[in-house]
Amino acid sequence: MLTDDTKAAIRAAYARLKDGLAGFRGRTSQLKMIAEVAKALAEPAGAAVIEAPTGTGKSMAYLIAGLEVARAQKKKLVIATATVALQEQLVQRDIPQYLTLCGVEAKVALAKGRGRYLCPRNLRAAGAEPSAQGGFEFDADLALWSRPPAERDTKAIEKLGKAFESREWNGDIDTSPEPLSDLVRGMITTSAGGCTGRKCGAFAVCPFFVARRAIGEADIVVANQDLVLADLTMPRDEDTFGGVILPKPEDTLYIFDEAHHVPGKAIDRGAADVHLATAVRRIGRLQNQIHGAYSLTDKESIGNLTLEAGDEKLLAMSNALEEIEREIRLSWTPSSSETEPVFRASLGQLPDNWKMHAEHLHLITRDIQRWLRTVRRTVVEMEAGGPTQEALSRELGVALERLDRQVRTWYAWSTDDRENNPPLARWVSMTPEQQLVCHASAVSAGGLLRSVLWDNASAVVMTSATLSAGGNFRGFADSVGLPNEALTLSLPSPFDLEKQARLEVPALKTLPEDREGHAREVSEWLAKHLDWNAGNLVLFTSRAKLDRVLQILPIEFVRKVRAQGSLSKSQLIAEHCEDIDAGKGSTLFGLASFGEGLDLPGKLCETVVVTQLPFAVPTDPVGATYAEWLESRGRNPFIEVSVPDATRLLTQYCGRLIRTETDTGRIVLLDRRVITKRYGTGMLRALPPFAREIERVA
Repeated sequence: MLTDDTKAAIRAAYARLKDGLAGFRGRTSQLKMIAEVAKALAEPAGAAVIEAPTGTGKSMAYLIAGLEVARAQKKKLVIATATVALQEQLVQRDIPQYLTLCGVEAKVALAKGRGRYLCPRNLRAAGAEPSAQGGFEFDADLALWSRPPAERDTKAIEKLGKAFESREWNGDIDTSPEPLSDLVRGMITTSAGGCTGRKCGAFAVCPFFVARRAIGEADIVVANQDLVLADLTMPRDEDTFGGVILPKPEDTLYIFDEAHHVPGKAIDRGAADVHLATAVRRIGRLQNQIHGAYSLTDKESIGNLTLEAGDEKLLAMSNALEEIEREIRLSWTPSSSETEPVFRASLGQLPDNWKMHAEHLHLITRDIQRWLRTVRRTVVEMEAGGPTQEALSRELGVALERLDRQVRTWYAWSTDDRENNPPLARWVSMTPEQQLVCHASAVSAGGLLRSVLWDNASAVVMTSATLSAGGNFRGFADSVGLPNEALTLSLPSPFDLEKQARLEVPALKTLPEDREGHAREVSEWLAKHLDWNAGNLVLFTSRAKLDRVLQILPIEFVRKVRAQGSLSKSQLIAEHCEDIDAGKGSTLFGLASFGEGLDLPGKLCETVVVTQLPFAVPTDPVGATYAEWLESRGRNPFIEVSVPDATRLLTQYCGRLIRTETDTGRIVLLDRRVITKRYGTGMLRALPPFAREIERVA
C-alpha cells in the first residue's frame, strides 16, 4: 500500500531534516520507526504499537511518516497526546521546525476540550456584580459566584476580560495571562451542556468555536487523548460514531503518543456514578428550572407533556431513587472499621432486587432525559429571550449532563454482561457523611476501543517509551483491544545504557509489607548513601510512605528535600533546577506523576531512587473485578496484570535518569522483592540493560 512516490517523499523529508537540523544524529531506531509507522498508516485499517525509548526521536519519526502518508492519501493526521506539555511542544516547536526544514506547507490546529477554553458569556456574567447576574436562582451549585468573591478573583476576571477584548489573549486557559483559582476557572469555562452554540451572543468570538473552525481546515490536528476518545464515542448518526468535533475516523490517520495512558483514559470515559442523596435533592431544583422553561416559552405542553404530567414523572424518579437507596441500606451493612466502605458486586453481579430497581430507574430517567432535551431545545430556540433565556439554557444543559450520568449508571446496573467478555465493575461506596454513591465502570478498554477506534479509523499507531513488559506486549494489547494482525515492535535504546547507568539493589533487611520498618530503613539509606549535594529524584508509591520518611529523616537532609504537594510541580522543578545550577544540591520527593514525563538531564538528576515496586492498589473495584474474572477463567491476575503493569511503571521510573548520550548516574531500588520473589527475576530481566550491582544481605 506504500507507493514508491510516498517512500521517496519520506526519504527526501528525512534527508532535509538530517541536513538542516543542528546537532542531528542518525539513529537506527528512528529509521526503523519511520518505516514501520509509514507501513502501518498506509495500510487500510493498519495498526501498530511501537515502543520507542527516550532519545529515539519519536515525534520526528511519526511526523515524517505520518504527514507524507496523509498527504498521499488525502487524509487528516490526528496526533493525540496525554499531556498539555507535549501538545505545546509539538505545536510550538516540533511541527513548525519539521515543516520549515522540509519545505512543506500544512495547516496545523491545536484541539482541546471545551473546559480548556474561555466561555466569553460566562466571563461577562462573572464580571458583573453578583446581584446583577440575572436569571433564576435555580441551583446554588451552578451560581457563578458560589461564595463571596475574593479581591484577587475579581481582579483576575477584570484583567482577563481586558486581555481578551484587546486580543492580547486568545482565550486558551492554558496560556492565561493571570493565575486562575479553581473557583475562577470553573466560572469562566463551560461544559457542552452549558453551551448554547450558535444561539449564544458570543458565538462568533468564542475561543472554543474558533478552534473548532480551525480543526476543519487543518491537515494536522494535535489533540489531547481525552478529546479524541470523547469524539470517537460521540454518535454521528444512527450507526456511526466519531467525527463530530474532529475529522471523521474513516478519513483520519491517528498517532497516539504517550499511549500507555490510553487504556485508563478509555475506561474513565465509560465510568458513571450517582450520588443518591444529591440526585434526589436536585430533582426539586430541576423542577423549578422546568417550570421556568414552561413559563418563559409560554407553552402548555413541551415534548407532548403538560407541566403537571412532567411533575408526576419527576416525582416518580424521586420515589424510585429513594426506594433503591432503602433497598441497598437494608441489604448491605458497611464495615464500621472503614472510613469510606465499599460494597463491590462479585463478578459484577448485583443482587437481583437492586438490579430490578435499577431497570425501573433506567426507564424513568431515560424518559425524563428525552423530555428535558426537548425542553432545553425549546428554550434555546426562542427568539430574543434575553439574559434569563441564556441562564436557563445553561442550567438545563448542565442538568442534562447530570441526568446522562444517571442514565448510564442505571443502564449498566440493569443489563447483563456479554458472555465471554469481562463483566462491568458495579459497586456502592459510602461517603464519610454516610451517603451512598452507586458506580459502574468497564474493567477493560479493549471492547470499547475495538468498536470505536480500530474498526473505524483509517489507520492507527500507538507509541510510548514503555508499552511492553520486557518486549512482551500481551498486557497492553489486551488493554486496548489491539487487532491480532497488528504490528508490535520494541525498539532498542539509542544510548549505551550499560556504560551510562547502574542499577543498584541495596541489602535492606525489611520488605515494604513492614510499613514502619521499611520507612525507617529507606530513611536511613537516604541519609547515609544519597549524595545530598547532587540532583536526586526519590519516588514513592504512597503519600503516607513519603510523609513518614520525611518525618524520620534527619532535619539537615529534610531542608534539601522538595516534596510533591508543597508547591506546584512546575515551581518545585524550577527551584530544583536553580539550586543544582548554583551547585547547592537538591532532592525531589515525588509520587507516580513524578515518575513519568519529567525531563531532568545531566546534573539535574544523577540518582533515581525507587522506594517500592509500583504495584497497583488491589482494593480498587475496577481492578478487583477484572482480577476476579481472570481467576474465574483459571488465569493468574497477579502474573498477567499486576506484574506487567508494575514492570512498565518501573521502566518509566528508570527512564527519568538517562535523557541524553552524555548523562550518567544510578538507579537505586529499595525493594528486595525483585531478589526474593519469583516474579522479581522477570522484572529485573525486563528492565533496560543497565550495569547491575545487587548487594547480598549479611
